[in-house]
Amino acid sequence: MQANAPAVRRKRPIHLKDLTFDTINYLVLALLVIVTIYPFYYIFIYSISDSIEAQKGVYLWPAGFSLEAYRTTIGLPGIADSAIVSLSRTVLGTIVTVFCCSFFAYLITKDEMPFRKYIYRFVLVTMYFNAGFIPWYLTMKAYGLQNNFLLYIIPSALSAFNVILIKTFIEQLPASLEESAKIDGAGYFKIYTSVIFPLSMPIIATIAVFAAVGQWNTWFDNFFLVENPKLQTLQLVLYNFLNQSSNLSNMTTEQLNRGDLVRTLTPQSIRMTITMLVTLPIVLVYPLLQRYFVKGIMLGAVKG
Repeated sequence: MQANAPAVRRKRPIHLKDLTFDTINYLVLALLVIVTIYPFYYIFIYSISDSIEAQKGVYLWPAGFSLEAYRTTIGLPGIADSAIVSLSRTVLGTIVTVFCCSFFAYLITKDEMPFRKYIYRFVLVTMYFNAGFIPWYLTMKAYGLQNNFLLYIIPSALSAFNVILIKTFIEQLPASLEESAKIDGAGYFKIYTSVIFPLSMPIIATIAVFAAVGQWNTWFDNFFLVENPKLQTLQLVLYNFLNQSSNLSNMTTEQLNRGDLVRTLTPQSIRMTITMLVTLPIVLVYPLLQRYFVKGIMLGAVKG
C-alpha cells in the first residue's frame, strides 16, 4: 500500500489590513524599545566618552574614548570595602529572604498548622499599615541592629508580597506529589526541600530577583542606622560622592598633559559613571533569571 502523502499546509493569504496592522505594531514596539533602552545607553556612552569632548554633545556614539571616570571613581576611598558589603548584603539577604518567604508560605498552606489563617492575615496587614519611620528606628535600635551587619538581613527576611506569590504558586502544585512523599516517610521539611522547593523554581527565581534588586539598591537603613565606615554600602558611598561630583571632578588619579592642555573630569561624567556602577550589576543578573521571572510572576498571581 502506498503511504498517504502528508497534507500540504496552505499558507493564509496576506491581506493589506493585516500587513498594515503588523507594520504599525512592529513600529510602535520598536519605538517603545528605543525609548526604554536609549537612556541607559546614553549614560553608558557618556561614561566612556572623553569628558571634554562629551560636553559638546553625545548622541549615538561615544565622543572619544576614555576610562578615566571609571578609574577615578573606583579609586575613591572606601569604594572597594563598600562594594564587598553591598555584594555580601545582596547575596546573603536574597538567600535568607527566599528561604524564609518560601518556607513560611509552604507552612501556611497546611491545615495542620495552628491559627494559620490568622497568622496569614496578620502578615497581610503589614502591606496596608506602616508604623512609620520613628517606630521603625526605635525598633531597630532596641533589637541591637544599629551598626550591625544583620540590619541588612533580618528586617527583609519576610515580605508579605513574596509570601502571597509563593503561597498561591504552591497551592497549584499537584497534591499527589506531597502525598507520595508522606507515604515514603518524609516530614514537612524534607517535603519542602525535596519536592516543593524544586517545583517552585519559577516563582523562587521571581522572588530572588525582587529581593536582589531591593537589597542592592537600598541605602535608607544604612543612612540612618550605620555609622561604622566598614559597614557602609556602595549605594550610600556613591550617593555621597554623587552629591559632591563637582569636587570629585578635580580628584583624578592622574591628569593627562598634552602640551598646554590638561584634561580633567567633569561633574556630569562622574554622575554618569556612578549611575553605571550602581546599575550594571543588576542589569547583568536579570537576563539570567528572565525566563523564570515571567512565568513565575504570572503563575504566582493567577489567584489568591
